[in-house]
This record gives sequence, C-alpha cells and structure tokens, in this order.
Amino acid sequence: MPSELPGIRPEQIDRSERSQWRYRAALPELFSREISLGEGSTPLLTVGTTFGELRVKTEWFNPSGSFKDRGMSVLISTLAALGIDDFLEDSSGNGGSSAAAYAAAAGMHAHILVPRGTSAAKQQQSLLYGATVEEFDGTRTETAAEAERRALSVFYASHNWHPAFLQGVKLMSYEIWEDLGFVAPDNVVVPAGAGSLVLGLSLGFGELLRAGSIERIPRIFAAQPANCAPLVEAFERGAAGVESGRLDRWSPTIAEGASIGAPVRDREVLAAIRASGGGLHAVSESDIVAALRHLLTQGLFTEPTGALGFAAALHSLDTGLITAGETTVVVLTGSGLKAAQAMSQLIGQQ
Repeated sequence: MPSELPGIRPEQIDRSERSQWRYRAALPELFSREISLGEGSTPLLTVGTTFGELRVKTEWFNPSGSFKDRGMSVLISTLAALGIDDFLEDSSGNGGSSAAAYAAAAGMHAHILVPRGTSAAKQQQSLLYGATVEEFDGTRTETAAEAERRALSVFYASHNWHPAFLQGVKLMSYEIWEDLGFVAPDNVVVPAGAGSLVLGLSLGFGELLRAGSIERIPRIFAAQPANCAPLVEAFERGAAGVESGRLDRWSPTIAEGASIGAPVRDREVLAAIRASGGGLHAVSESDIVAALRHLLTQGLFTEPTGALGFAAALHSLDTGLITAGETTVVVLTGSGLKAAQAMSQLIGQQ
C-alpha cells in the first residue's frame, strides 16, 4: 500500500457522503467494498480554558466510541478485498472493540488478545460484537509480542503495523481541514501510545500540502503519561528511537490507552513530530485527572487517554509553547464510557 499519495482538493470531496468516506479520493484504489459504519464527521468544538480557547475533536461519536474506527474501517475493507475472513488483533481496548465491530459488519471473525487488566467495558463490547477475547497474562508490550508469535498460524491484522490502518486515521486530517474552512490548524495535540494518531495526521497533512490544499503542515504535539513515556524519553535525549531495555521501569497509568512501553513505529513517530516542528510532553497522573475534570465541567465525557492530550495542550499554553492566538486542535480519543472503572474513581473525589 503506498505511503505517499497526491492528496485532494476541496472539489474532490464527495459531499453526498456523511462519513469519512467522503474523502475516498484520497485513498488507494484497493477496495472491493467499503466496510463502513458511518465513522468520521465528528464534531469540532471550542473549549475555554484559563489560557485561551482550544478546539477539540470529539472522537467518541464514532460507531464503537473511539477514533480507532477511522483506521479500522479502511483496514477491514482492505482485508475484505484480500478475502480474509478470520484474523487476530492485539489491543489494550479501543482497537480491539473497533476491530470486533468492523469484523461483525464485514461478516468476519476477530480474535482479540488483550493484556491482563484491560477495561472490562472494552472487553465486553468486543464480546458482544461476536469476537473471541482472550486475556494474556502480561503487559501491553508482552501481549503484542505474543500476537506476533501467533502470526505464524493466523492472519495478524495489527492496527499498529498494518499500513491500511494509517490510511484511515489520516482522513482525520482531511476532516479537520474541512472543519476549519479548508485551512490547516497551527497545532494538533494528541495522546500517543503506539503513535498511530501522530503518523496518520502527519500522512494526511503531508498529502494536503503536496496537493497545494494547505500552505503548511501543523505542528504535531504528542502526550504520554509520565508513568509510561518512552517516546518522550527518546525525544528529550535527541535519539532516533526508543531505547531498548527493561520495560519494568514503567508504572500503570489511568490513561491505559497510551500505556505502551515499546511502540513498534517509534522511529517514524519521532521523525514525524520533529519534521512538523512539534514536541512531546510527559503528563503526571494528577494533571491527567485535572484535565479530565475540566472537560467534564464542559459536558465532555472523554476517556482518561483523551484527557492526556488536553492536559498537554494546557501545559503548552501555560508555557507559551503554543499561544491563544493560534488555532490548536486537541483530539479527544474516545468515550469515558470505555473506562467506566477509572471514571467511577472520580466520583466523590475533590
């Protein structure tokens, strides 16, 4: 699958389509049928803060409740074109429930391998779609390694590895571009575990730049929980990739969707952030919770992983890394309903 495509102009948007497939002209011609549940077309809202306004992309409006549906729609459409009807996916939650949803829509069977302790709500969602869910007694990184071992006997449709997934995620760039009147924002802030949002946005905005549809790409800022921040550590060292070694130096985090100690595309993610002029920031657990509480006061029920990016945006505004006069879009990755146990801990706390 090509990693670079020419991008599109506004007149190439299919305005009769109310999903991300309105940008199908930006995708490779690989699909015998489109496996879509109406993903995309999520609201871009304005949220006030002490430091100025931020725009937030509320990705829980996607069918399974997270941004992963964008990539999974294109990935499962690709698998359908290849005649694959049974596959393995490893996930800490959102990717697995999204894979299960789109497998059901395509008439496929998904086997989801999740690390021990993954949110019960996310596991239940996958099960109810008809997927097989198996808890693996290990960390997120160890679970991915186990999935790779099993790839010898089953098709491994990893959303962290497969290029078709990024082709779907990149369409968020096109949607933000259209949301803002066909201009690019100054900055985009996202949480990062494996970094698919960073790579997808970099890919999409790069295509729009090549098409002459925008004048420059936005700076991409990524946030990781301080309890598990291998990309931040590498970025601050000026390293090309994450340092291999003991993964037990990382601790559990409320932002479970970003808890990946050894991201498989670390070099690409770091290169994309540097090329955009952006940066990486490690966020404490208390700051994640504070950002989550602020969003809740605005009526926005995002998961803690989504609040991670918002916390980083607040820090960047406070330190002057970004300014209130700039247009900054923060991606709120998924619904707070996906993390019911973590969210319930906030009740009654000050």
